[in-house]
Amino acid sequence: MLNRVRSAVAHLVSSGGAPPPRPKSPDLSNAPSAQPAVPPEAPRSPPARAGSGSSAPAKTVEARASFSRPTFLQLSPGGLRRADDHAGRAVQSPPDTGRRLPWSTGYAEVINAGKSRHNEDQACCEVVYVEGRRSVSGVPREPSRGQGLCFYYWGLFDGHAGGGAAEMASRLLHRHIREQLKDLVEILQDPSPPPLCLPSTPGAAGSSDPSHLVGPQSCWSSQKEVTHESLVVGAIENAFQFMDEQMAQERRGHQVEGGCCALVVVYLLGKVYVANAGDSRAIIVRNGEIIPMSREFTPETERQRLQLLGFLKPELLGGEFTHLEFPRRIQPKELGQRMLYRDQNMTGWAYKKIELEDLRFPLVCGEGKKVRVYDLTQYEHCPDDVLVLGTDGLWDVTSDCEVAATVDRVLSAYEPNDPSRYTALAQALVLGARGTPRDRGWRLPNNKLGSGDDISVFVIPLGGPGSYS
Repeated sequence: MLNRVRSAVAHLVSSGGAPPPRPKSPDLSNAPSAQPAVPPEAPRSPPARAGSGSSAPAKTVEARASFSRPTFLQLSPGGLRRADDHAGRAVQSPPDTGRRLPWSTGYAEVINAGKSRHNEDQACCEVVYVEGRRSVSGVPREPSRGQGLCFYYWGLFDGHAGGGAAEMASRLLHRHIREQLKDLVEILQDPSPPPLCLPSTPGAAGSSDPSHLVGPQSCWSSQKEVTHESLVVGAIENAFQFMDEQMAQERRGHQVEGGCCALVVVYLLGKVYVANAGDSRAIIVRNGEIIPMSREFTPETERQRLQLLGFLKPELLGGEFTHLEFPRRIQPKELGQRMLYRDQNMTGWAYKKIELEDLRFPLVCGEGKKVRVYDLTQYEHCPDDVLVLGTDGLWDVTSDCEVAATVDRVLSAYEPNDPSRYTALAQALVLGARGTPRDRGWRLPNNKLGSGDDISVFVIPLGGPGSYS
């Protein structure tokens, strides 16, 4: 049965099938851009012009999206042509001007050696302001910048079978995260434990007799501890799911083709959250030590596997159980309120409106590790401590230890207060994975094949000039 379930899940993901029912999220495709806390970036590097006389609008949209490059590269039309040259494979980085990426982040990328028509990787680096949607008391409040939160955001997106999904995710995923954090602004600023329930939703429907869904309280363990950190994790996980649903809708409308991996870093309130879906990778190199910050996106616990099984095969639950998990047993009087929950896709927590079926007994409980958290305040970082993000084009030919060695070699050649050192490191990592052109393709110094894939790398300094302070 497990193999059949896995096959069904694989088909569901690959075909853009219907995702689990979830709380509604606003359509962000035409939403206003995130409000930056730094001067706005230059416009996105323009897409290449589609060939004249094309009779396939959907394909034209896809070609244009795939040929665009990240905004912060600020590529001219000539630079865009060089970035799309499979023969030259020139390394692209933001211009060396006084207008740098947040934290003096380094970035470099290079196109593939002919694997696909265009570079299917995309990248995003933003400072995003979040205004609270409501107060914990349930009384709407007037927007005020002083009451909001800012988070720093980095994202790498490796497109598959086209660059449309990666381009779409690079534009919208951080907006989904912002939307999920709106309910948490006041909660995250309050040192008290998060409230289990938010106030009732006006006009929420209840049940006149839900007692048949309530089992003996002795069957329920004590209330789970829910931390502020797990709320942020849940917000990021929900954002990934909403982004996936939006992509599925766009695919059904034939506006976006293919799919993408997503590797995202969020810095908020002293902590770095690393979320990964796919085969990109993130590591911290700290004083020569390697700290893995991501792993492949696969089911990791019995809790999530059984929750997924319960979602796909509800008849196995016999109408007595719910596949959702809550911190404690729900009481009938809490119908219509918003309580913390998590489903088979989540390891953090989020809020949802309690409905009648949620009063059923939960199937299982457990933990997982899809989003990893690193507390920057627990360690005194030096300018050579960095977080390295790379698409699989880097990691296919470069090990963690080789990346750490390159970090030491390159950064030691620069003054600690030189902000260009991190871009130089990103370029060195990309060049080291790309190799040099020879008679038999792109080769590394040991004559092994270099990466023929698109390669994208972020280098985020954890201390020194670009520190979180």
